[in-house]
Amino acid sequence: MSIERVELYELTLPLLEPFIISGGTMTVRRSLVVVLQDDQGNRGYGESPPFELPFYSEETLAGARDLLEHVLIPRLIRSSTENPEAVDTALRIGVRGNAFARAGVETAVWDLEAARRKTGLAALLGERAGVQPATTIACGVALGIPPDRSTETLRRWIDEAIAQGYRRIKIKVAPGWDAAPVAAARDAMAGSGLPLTVDANGGYEWPEHESNLRRLDEARLLYIEQPLPPDELVGHAQLVDELKTPICLDETLKDARAARQIVHLGGPRVWNIKVHRLGGLSEVGRVYAIARGFGAELWAGTMPESGIGSQAALAAASLPGFVYPSDLEPSIRWFGRNSDVIKLTMTSDGHMDVPTTSIAARLDGERFKEAARLIAVTSGE
Repeated sequence: MSIERVELYELTLPLLEPFIISGGTMTVRRSLVVVLQDDQGNRGYGESPPFELPFYSEETLAGARDLLEHVLIPRLIRSSTENPEAVDTALRIGVRGNAFARAGVETAVWDLEAARRKTGLAALLGERAGVQPATTIACGVALGIPPDRSTETLRRWIDEAIAQGYRRIKIKVAPGWDAAPVAAARDAMAGSGLPLTVDANGGYEWPEHESNLRRLDEARLLYIEQPLPPDELVGHAQLVDELKTPICLDETLKDARAARQIVHLGGPRVWNIKVHRLGGLSEVGRVYAIARGFGAELWAGTMPESGIGSQAALAAASLPGFVYPSDLEPSIRWFGRNSDVIKLTMTSDGHMDVPTTSIAARLDGERFKEAARLIAVTSGE
């Protein structure tokens, strides 16, 4: 794959309102965007979306930028690899973790292949997995902890989400913000027929918060997402036996190695697949194969990313076995009207089309120029 030029941008998209989880608060979505150009003028785009502080993972935006500038992009330029999987292998040599940084480059290489072959990421991913991707995916809403910690605010958000057509409601929980919001959500959702899930982002400890988790277990939830810290593989496997409600893994599922351990332990069988947390689409393919063998039920999570990074998540969500609504939401939900660099839209019945073209074909170039700042340019010459 002849890459002639690599551009690195910082993309800044203000959020409509703060998004609060158990570990921290986000008011502006800053991420890094890698743009590749080959000798035929084709362009591939990839997003690296770690947070600025390490409340979700150990990786930060500043660390990802440094690694991209000084290690990963120069290595890509020197590489003579011919496909995304080979690039993924090259990026891992001597680099532990740093999945978000690697994903920025790796997904851009996938998109460059899509541009060269005049197709979309979903078609490429389905081709590699030997499956036929779906043409639409179901969308679920992810509601953060209200800044005012008011269940009335949460009820209002849920009313709006139901009216907009979302196919699943998810609320963020934390010790001290769990029983009351779940009860409020249940009341607000009465008669809707929609499933309710909660996401703790690793905010609980076992057995310290056993009573909290037992109460959640009685709340008729579709699943409880990431109740314990990310390194609690054994703890999450134990919760499968302790609780009736299915346990869903997010931060714990960081790569195929973790997936194999989950299988060996007989752990949770609901998996949140986040492309950038896994390091890119090549690792998604490896985890997907393990999940299918284990019988895990999948869905696609987001950070959330901009419309650029969401293209990879949409591709993953289109694969058979992704049975639950994803966290992919219309751009207006996070950034307001006409603010995202690729506009994501949702139908009135809560579905989103899976793109059949590369990212460059869908990018709002003018909006990207307004929201992105060029950081570095690397030439392959």
